[in-house]
Amino acid sequence: MDRSAQKNVATNKKAYHDYFILEEYEAGIALHGTEVKSIRQGKVNLKDSWCAIKNGEIFANGMHISPYEHGNIFNRDPLRPKKLLMHKREINRLYSVVKQQGLALIPLSIYFNKGRAKVNIGLCKGKKLYDKREAQADKDARRNVERTMKEWSS
Repeated sequence: MDRSAQKNVATNKKAYHDYFILEEYEAGIALHGTEVKSIRQGKVNLKDSWCAIKNGEIFANGMHISPYEHGNIFNRDPLRPKKLLMHKREINRLYSVVKQQGLALIPLSIYFNKGRAKVNIGLCKGKKLYDKREAQADKDARRNVERTMKEWSS
């Protein structure tokens, strides 16, 4: 993927804290005009969003796209389920993995790639409380090591 043509809009930091991300997938989003304009302004929230597969189609639920301020009757419901665009075989594979292994599909980020809105979906496994504490301890230890290295170098 060409990173130079990619513009990141929003990231779901809570997902990285609450889940182990096993695999990542890229999907397009079926949006209406005012929703695209609102995403371009960065008015999107992925915090409590998740994906569900129904009738062979995948939908992002809980993804909040604020109404476009210059829109009028064309603004849509901010919390409506957004249809994600993926290949049928990918959706079927994800459906079987989610059902058999009890994993979750979580939107990790939204970005524009060559002018088209894309969402990065993670196949995730939930973290237990002790996993979260361990990850925080590792993060703190890394920060302390960097801080002491910086003090030694100056």
